[in-house]
Amino acid sequence: MGSQPALEILKERVAGQQALGLTRRLVSVGPSCGRFVSVRGRRCLLMASNDYLGLAAHPRLAQASLEAALACGSGSGASRLISGTLEAHVELEQAIARFKHTPAALFFPTGYMTNLGVVSTLAAEGDLIVSDRLNHASLIDACRLSHAEVKVYPHGDAAQAEKLLAQGPQGGIRLLVTDGVFSMDGDLAPVPELLEAAKRQNALLVIDDAHATGVWGKTGRGTLDHFGLEPTPEVVMAGTFSKALGGLGGFVAGAPEVIEALVHGARSLLYSTAPPPAQAAVALAGLELVDAEPWRREHLHALSALLRHRLAEAGLKVACEAGPIVPVLTGSAKAALELAEGLWRRGVFAPAVRPPTVPEGASRIRLTVTAAHEEQDIEKAAQALAEAAREAGL
Repeated sequence: MGSQPALEILKERVAGQQALGLTRRLVSVGPSCGRFVSVRGRRCLLMASNDYLGLAAHPRLAQASLEAALACGSGSGASRLISGTLEAHVELEQAIARFKHTPAALFFPTGYMTNLGVVSTLAAEGDLIVSDRLNHASLIDACRLSHAEVKVYPHGDAAQAEKLLAQGPQGGIRLLVTDGVFSMDGDLAPVPELLEAAKRQNALLVIDDAHATGVWGKTGRGTLDHFGLEPTPEVVMAGTFSKALGGLGGFVAGAPEVIEALVHGARSLLYSTAPPPAQAAVALAGLELVDAEPWRREHLHALSALLRHRLAEAGLKVACEAGPIVPVLTGSAKAALELAEGLWRRGVFAPAVRPPTVPEGASRIRLTVTAAHEEQDIEKAAQALAEAAREAGL
């Protein structure tokens, strides 16, 4: 008797996910992502974008992309170590280092590839990685690729993280890995405590600042800026241009020894064609706008506070206290789907977030605020959510 055909097995696996209310669909939102999008024929207010500063539609970024493409072409033609390192990449890396107040920086094609490259290069077999339980999937995958021993600490528990670090090998590298802002809950890592723990244990602290860069801190530099800290040699800052900075690509900023190690061993950098010059130009323009238009960050936080206030008035509980990520927990995947559908009927698009993106029993609607929103948008979203929640019996 022959084995079951592979395509039938795949079909059964998808059916199993569907039976659990975990069906996935790629939903088109129209030609672009502004304040309003088109979903299944309905014009909807978009409350699910990570374009926190509203820069993705900024004319300065579009102009930077156009000028770079016309001047330098549409592709780099090779990996960074062959002939793909262009002047645009070098200029951008210098700007990243200045922005993050570090000696050196490196530009990657995406944020996901950045995390894969950083963690799997800095830690190897014989080393120890200590990772927050709620870290992003890219960090989890990177830990697995490293072949290092991996220990997971309870979310945000710096004391337990240090206890685990203390168990590391004397002759190996100890890596403490955390999101700066956790993407699904919107809360900040206890960075000061984690940094002190890393220093005491002679470890490197890797912070994925993807959801913090441009958003948090007095000058928008991210979680270190928010806590009033300056980078030290123990800190490795990773991030992305695909969220608040309005473009695409990832970066790492830190000590020269870290950057040198990545140039020698980060497979996601070494074996990928370098990003096109237009991508680097957009990233550079995004960095510049963080300083040139600080009102965007101020407006963003004011709108985020307004949304929380309106949801509290409606009796809805939000999982974190501040910032543009506003998660409204539903518990079950079914309830999250019903709430998302109710929002769509009222002209608001915020999809249900369900396992495996979040733990079992922690499904939610993850609302996000951007600086492109106006007060009337926030009022509309809050009213729609309150009505949809009552309709769903939440």
